[in-house]
Order: sequence, then C-alpha cells, then structure tokens
Amino acid sequence: MDSAAVDQFEAGRGRLASLAYRLLGSAADAEDAVQDTFLRWQAADRERIEAPEAWLTKVATNLCLDRLRSAQARHERTAGAWLPEPLLDDDPMLGPADTFEQRESVTLAVLTLLERLSPAERAVYVLREAFSYSHAEIAAILDITESASQQHAHRARTRVAAERRRGGAADPASARRVVEEFLAAATSGRTDRLVALLTDDVTAVSDGAGLARRLLRYRSRERVASFVRAGFTSTPAKRRLAGGSLAMHLARVNGTPAVVAVVGGRVVGTVAFEVRDGKVASLYGIAATGRLTRLDEAWQRRDPGVPVIDGW
Repeated sequence: MDSAAVDQFEAGRGRLASLAYRLLGSAADAEDAVQDTFLRWQAADRERIEAPEAWLTKVATNLCLDRLRSAQARHERTAGAWLPEPLLDDDPMLGPADTFEQRESVTLAVLTLLERLSPAERAVYVLREAFSYSHAEIAAILDITESASQQHAHRARTRVAAERRRGGAADPASARRVVEEFLAAATSGRTDRLVALLTDDVTAVSDGAGLARRLLRYRSRERVASFVRAGFTSTPAKRRLAGGSLAMHLARVNGTPAVVAVVGGRVVGTVAFEVRDGKVASLYGIAATGRLTRLDEAWQRRDPGVPVIDGW
C-alpha cells in the first residue's frame, strides 16, 4: 500500500475509533474493528472508491454490527455481565464532543441503555445523534431504505428517552462538589446524608469488584445507600483483594464525574456518577481488570494530583 493511502486512512482513524467505541462500548473491540477496516482498505481496489470517508465509515459500521450480532456477543451481553468500558475524559476515542447529543451519547448511562436496542437501532442512533449523518447517508451505510432509517431512529430515541429522566444539567464544578460530598458521606457513616444526596429514582450498577458473574443492580435510595456504604467501607479483606492500600482520586470518566481507585499507581476500579439537579441519579462501578486496561494506560501518562482519600 502506498503512503498516500495509509495517510488517508490515518487521517480518519480517530473518527472511526470513536464511531466503533460508541457502537461496541469497548475500546479494545473498537480498536480491533478499526484495524479490520484498515485491512479491508488495504485489500480494496481504491481507484474505484469515489468517496473514501463514506466507504470507510460503511465498512467500520458493518464490522461493528457483525460483532454485535455474533453469538458470543449476544450471550455475553444478554447474560447481564456486561458494562461499557470506561475512558478518561481526555481520551480521543470519546470524540466528537461539540454538541450535547454527542457528549451524552458516550456517557456510561447512555451506552448502557443502547444495549437494549437492536444492532440496527443502535447503529442508526449513533450515526444520527453522534455523527449527524442524514437518513440518506445512513441508509447507504447500512443498506436499508431512508424510511427504515427514520423508523429505527424513532424507536431508538423513544426507548432511550423513556429511560432518561433529565433534569437540570450540572456543570463539571457543581457535579464534582456533589460527588465530593457524596464520597464524604459514604466513607463517614452518615447514611442519612448519603440518602439525601440520591434522587428518588436512583440506580446503581456494579460488576461486583470484577468478581460477580452477573451485574449487581440496586434501586431505591435506601438500597443504593446501603450498597454504597458497604462498598466504601475499608476492610483488610478488601485491601488484600485490591492488592494493597487504595488511593481514591476524583476524575471525569465518559463525560461525568468519577472516583478512580488506585493501588501502587495502577487503576483497580472506578465509579462513575450521573448527577442531576444537585443529586446523584446513577452510579456505575467497574473493577473487572479487562475493562480498565485503556483507562489505566491513560492514567499512567498523567499527573494524578492529590487523592481525595489516601490509605483506604
């Protein structure tokens, strides 16, 4: 392959990776899909490709759909043992992030909701909401009619909207203060204050420190508060499981405030929060080692600053 063709592909690699991550919810799978797209590009008769960007988008999207439809993926995701792979906010795979729709489409809350859509609905939603493709363009990418694209988009928006209870959007500084207060209550035994910081419809989802076969789900303020209190209570057994004494840092993950747990400089878990109207509306706890690889690699390249909790 000549260098011009390689350069042409590399110029769009970031966009393809962002698309694949939104479709698959996994950075590792997204990278594999992009690499497979490159192999298709390498083998193609490029002189006959009139619109390279459109061709690459079509190939990458359909490779992702093949993965979503595979028997292994269906089993893993329907078994209830899957959460999206969390990424630090400066990760280029989270782009584009110019509009509210683009930023929301990559939150752990929305990525989790997208699991309830069919692969076709998910693809149309992502292409439309995050990348602003027209229905005519989406129809060409997915080999469907414009009418079908519109129907998929309507069903996807309806299903996502039914689960999204939006309130006043929290700016990053306000959301961070809520999480700081939440963390203080969780680690101090102030259960009444912890309950007061949760919305009436709060939900919590956890992979059980990476050990549970199925996701742990909690609803109601009292149950979530009990789960959080237990989770943030330090014990010798937990420190042994984590590999040592933890330091907890505040960061932003997938566009929302998060606590990143670190042992010896390595990330061992993260809890991402969705804040609405000054309260915590949802929590996503992820500690499975295989879901933290890219986040940990990015953490190693930054100055983490002073932890909010040290020696946990």
